[in-house]
Amino acid sequence: MRAQWNEPKPSLTVLTSMAEPKKTKKNRLLVVGMPLVALLFVFSLIQLQFDYSRIAAGFMKLMGIVQVMFPPDFTAWRHVLLAAIESLQVAILGTVLGILIAFFLSFLAASNLTPHPFIAWIIQSAASLLRAIPTVVWALIFIVSVGLGSLPGVLAITVSAAGMLIKVFAQSLEEVDKGVLEAMQATGASWLAIVMQGILPTVKTAFIAWCVLRFEGDLGESTILGAVGAGGIGYELTHAMKSYNFAGALFVGLVIFIMVFSVELVANRYKMNLKVRKH
Repeated sequence: MRAQWNEPKPSLTVLTSMAEPKKTKKNRLLVVGMPLVALLFVFSLIQLQFDYSRIAAGFMKLMGIVQVMFPPDFTAWRHVLLAAIESLQVAILGTVLGILIAFFLSFLAASNLTPHPFIAWIIQSAASLLRAIPTVVWALIFIVSVGLGSLPGVLAITVSAAGMLIKVFAQSLEEVDKGVLEAMQATGASWLAIVMQGILPTVKTAFIAWCVLRFEGDLGESTILGAVGAGGIGYELTHAMKSYNFAGALFVGLVIFIMVFSVELVANRYKMNLKVRKH
């Protein structure tokens, strides 16, 4: 009996190596897809018939414009800063409204919380439609309906933000452990109690991270929307370029860069703090 107990046991590494499945062959999709992408790239390059002499001439012209841009023209700094504040306001209003809409609709769009699968399908399809249309196109649509100014910019960002956030919020809700929901349902908790006590504490960090990420993108889009008449600093940039005031355009570009970079810096610090608190 002692001899049997003293026999060496098989190592864990041997057992794990024996249990590992054999490595599969190369992914067929990758093998077929890469040559197909390369073929489409070459076909598009030939089909579009780029005039490389124009590209070279345009590059040289661009170098001349860059030289004219320096030094930046600060004479219209008040108008530029006011326009930058307007773009920031448009981004804040549009993002917050989009968050509110997406927050309520995402609970109906999530497959594990929706009252009926058909309701979830309708909301998810509507969100896909909102995402499929670019924000600039939404701005043009709202400019036709409500006129020029900051309002169409706010509405365009609201629609785009809602379309994207409904999807990611619903996905975060669907990733909640089913055991938590079943345990709370077994105790007789209502749907509202399950959401407030079991789901929101779980997805709160993910929701906040998505909201911050969306605001970063909306701030950049708000600067572009001004170019199509939706107000903000984009109008100042377009006006400077059309007037061949390249030095003024450089100043506007610097203000846009500082504004977007500052928001991204603060957002990254905030997201890092969320990760630290989570761990």
